[in-house]
Amino acid sequence: MTAHPGCHRHAGRLWFESQCPLRLEWIDMASWDTGEGAITWRTSGEVTTGRRQYVPQKETCPKWNRPAQIMGRKYYEGGRGPRALGREAALGLGVATSERMLGICRGRRKFLAASLTVLCIPAITWLYLFAGSFEDGKPVSLSPLESQPHSPRYAAAGQRERESLEVRVREVEEENRALRRQLSLAQGRGPAHRHGNRSKSYSVEEGTGDSENLRAGIVAGNSSECGQQPVVEKCETIHVAIVCAGYNASRDVVTLVKSVLFHRRNPLHFHLIADSIAEQILATLFQTWMVPAVRVDFYNADELKSEVSWIPNKHYSGIYGLMKLVLTKTLPTNLERVIVLDTDITFATDIAELWAVFHKFKDGAQCPVARWSCLPRTLQVCPCLSFEEKPPHSAPGLWGPAGFLPGQQVLGLVENQSDWYLGNLWKNHRPWPALGRGYNTGVILLLLDKLRKMKWEQMWRLTAERELMGMLSTSLADQDIFNAVIKQNPFLVYQLPCFWNVQLSDHTRSEQCYRDVSDLKVIHWNSPKKLRVKNKHVEFFRNLYLTFLEYDGNLLRRELFGCPSEADVNSENLQKQLSELDEDDLCYEFRRERFTVHRTHLYFLHYEYEPVSDNTDVTLVAQLSMDRLQMLEAICKHWEGPISLALYLSDAEAQQFLRYAQGSEVLMSRHNVAYHIVYKEGQFYPVNLLRNVAMKHVGTPYMFLSDIDFLPMYGLYEYLRKSVIQLDLANTKKAMIVPAFETLRYRLSFPKSKAELLSMLDMGTLFTFRYHVWTKGHAPTNFAKWRTATTPYRVEWEADFEPYVVVRRDCPEYDRRFVGFGWNKVAHIMELDAQEYEFIVLPNAYMIHMPHAPSFDITKFRSNKQYRICLKTLKEEFQQDMSRRYGFAALKYLTAENNS
Repeated sequence: MTAHPGCHRHAGRLWFESQCPLRLEWIDMASWDTGEGAITWRTSGEVTTGRRQYVPQKETCPKWNRPAQIMGRKYYEGGRGPRALGREAALGLGVATSERMLGICRGRRKFLAASLTVLCIPAITWLYLFAGSFEDGKPVSLSPLESQPHSPRYAAAGQRERESLEVRVREVEEENRALRRQLSLAQGRGPAHRHGNRSKSYSVEEGTGDSENLRAGIVAGNSSECGQQPVVEKCETIHVAIVCAGYNASRDVVTLVKSVLFHRRNPLHFHLIADSIAEQILATLFQTWMVPAVRVDFYNADELKSEVSWIPNKHYSGIYGLMKLVLTKTLPTNLERVIVLDTDITFATDIAELWAVFHKFKDGAQCPVARWSCLPRTLQVCPCLSFEEKPPHSAPGLWGPAGFLPGQQVLGLVENQSDWYLGNLWKNHRPWPALGRGYNTGVILLLLDKLRKMKWEQMWRLTAERELMGMLSTSLADQDIFNAVIKQNPFLVYQLPCFWNVQLSDHTRSEQCYRDVSDLKVIHWNSPKKLRVKNKHVEFFRNLYLTFLEYDGNLLRRELFGCPSEADVNSENLQKQLSELDEDDLCYEFRRERFTVHRTHLYFLHYEYEPVSDNTDVTLVAQLSMDRLQMLEAICKHWEGPISLALYLSDAEAQQFLRYAQGSEVLMSRHNVAYHIVYKEGQFYPVNLLRNVAMKHVGTPYMFLSDIDFLPMYGLYEYLRKSVIQLDLANTKKAMIVPAFETLRYRLSFPKSKAELLSMLDMGTLFTFRYHVWTKGHAPTNFAKWRTATTPYRVEWEADFEPYVVVRRDCPEYDRRFVGFGWNKVAHIMELDAQEYEFIVLPNAYMIHMPHAPSFDITKFRSNKQYRICLKTLKEEFQQDMSRRYGFAALKYLTAENNS
């Protein structure tokens, strides 16, 4: 058997010498093609495919002149210790580190060694010179005053000694200066230098975190944090990835984003891995939010299901809780690093501080260089060792196309603060393998480019497949698999200080992460109980969370001064439209409201709708503000079909509505009610914008355009579906009118039939709608004819006609120039008439208006003369627009208005 140069075998043992800086002995199990046929390494006693296990050998690393040790498990054959097996021993194999490997390049130890060297060398030098400069038992005096020559020979010898001593002292001082320069360079050369950051910034990562439980293999990688703190450029874009699916998670994302935007001073790029529901919600939200220096990209989570669906998962996050594993494959290939966040995260500091931590990751390229050709057919196992050339062949999952180096840190994680992975929470608790307490994946720093090079996809898949053979399923979704990978490869992880992920689940050690409020960086509500979790300071954390939950998101639309922002077509068009308005116009605020972009959160609560097979379904459409919430339960009892509601609320009111809805059995039992939040902005109630939002997200072929303070008759939903077929609404332009009535009584025995309603009408309990104050609004309905009608009948449009109608989903929108009170429905009915819709009154349908206090807008209309003047001006402009759009046919609207 012939060993390769540099590889030596003695007494059945194999180690490397020559150019390799370590002498190691190991055995492993793997199959490799060595060029001379496939060979297999075996360990005695058990099969350990995929695990790298080494025999501990302690030697001196000549390059660094200090001991280095690799920890692992011992294997013995016949009690004689490990030995090489045949031809394979001559070739030798070793990859990566074992599950408890200690790195050799240790920043803090290196710094300490250099410091001790600087301090000790002068002392040692003087002792050496003093002890070694004796002649005839007499020490050589270093002071010329103490040394008096007694002879020429003695004087010449003393002169030579002094000159030699001066030369040595100068050499020592020069060495000291060189060491100090190297030390200062090591301190000043932060990772920011390696990453090419050039400008100074405000963002520095502070604190040291919880060092109590740092494992040996991680301490080495995290300890080179001395010297100058890394910085983040002022306008550097920070990339954030979030996995989000469903209606409830979309709400959580908004709170997370608010907390990030509140503190941020850098441009942000959000990468949202979302299902179709979350994408629709969040795309609309960010489009209408219009926050400067924020970019959002979406990635279809449904297309990624096949990548992780083979992994059984018991966690409440479901299949989406595993998708962080495939981010290297999902995110753009030119994206090098990203911060990954759970949706239940709240930031209490600038996210740029967390982004700066990337510069602290240890890079294998900083380590001493050896030549791979030392053993051309062998995988080197010198940890934290780089090579002058690419290895001729690579270990699957550990060496990427560019030769991934063991010792490179690619994941930034905070230690898990519960005892879950210690396995002592309950009897027979069997968690997935983890390093010590394991790591929590609520906050992850990913070096995507390095992960791709090391074939991360293959690594986590092999680990998951192996562990699932015994564990059968994951309990904590992706977190279990991340920890299993780290267990085998501890050098991959940079342990973040625990204040970057203060975990508020039950029975955690989170209190050790902070001493003061200023210590808090990131709060993680990682318990299924969320805000109801038990914690010593939970009240403080809850208030901090609620602050962002109810914070006015419009205030976050602030510019980042000094940072150029990408051109936004919507923003540019809006600014152009606003610039064309005359600010001195007395009706400027009315005109401006037409162009105001209101932040919109669609489907604020869970929504489910199953389309009916006959395509006759009808959705009730309405809008409301906070003072009409009490009508919701009554409408849900009267209308069993789908409902689309637009609510005009502030951020705080939206949370009040959420609590109200979640506390209502009636509302929680209805999943076919879509609640769309349009956030408050400006001084007017944008009634027609709200109607348009509700109409736009109707999922049925037809819609019933109503108002929130009307109760439809019992059974109206089924009656309208039958009328749709009877009047062939699918193929004709018809608007079915539902006659409107009103009562002045807050408690009303609601009529269950037309006959009962007519009786109440005769007794004066009910009236035709607005009979006393606005007769023209519903007079064309012809209530006299309706009393005896048994079949639908047609009516003609008249000035100021504003009935409540059922139309197809493709009908025209409401005109946004009309806000508050006045002409908002009138203009829409006029538009329907101009488009040649027929108005058909349904003989057996009715709705009743319930009494309420006058709205703020009608009060302004009645009390403010300028309000009425501006409304009249807007009416005239609308009629002129109608004439331009519809030509000669629109002249009747001008004539009718003049006659009225």
